[in-house]
Amino acid sequence: MVNPNVQGKKYPETEPYLVGREKIREFAKAVFSTNPINLDVFAAQAAGYTDLVAPPTFAVVIQERSLNAVLSDPEADIDFSRVVHGDQRFVASRAIVAGDELTSVLTVASVKSLGAHSMITFNTEIFDAKKELVSTAISTLVVRGGE
Repeated sequence: MVNPNVQGKKYPETEPYLVGREKIREFAKAVFSTNPINLDVFAAQAAGYTDLVAPPTFAVVIQERSLNAVLSDPEADIDFSRVVHGDQRFVASRAIVAGDELTSVLTVASVKSLGAHSMITFNTEIFDAKKELVSTAISTLVVRGGE
């Protein structure tokens, strides 16, 4: 059972992640994006961006770094072997572009018990080097109860 006392807990800001062109291309191919601004620098620049634009779900790469902190937190008591992904949403404030240096801060939004199971929802705010909000990743994990 997830410790309900972690509801509201904010985890420390992650180390900066420098978004690279090839990472964007690799991610775009993995999610089957055919949008030229994800793959071609000239197309991205013609669309008004400084460099390649990441697909909106690229924010999960940054969010994962914050999730690692909470999943390894003994206070949270989350058994990752019992985790099922329940929901994932992104609210973009602006596009993620190659060259961005991003950090994230995760807050445990809620912890709910459903019988033997727990649902834990995280809000992860992703910031650029100027500390301006770029995206918010909202995810819910279901932690299955005992045998």
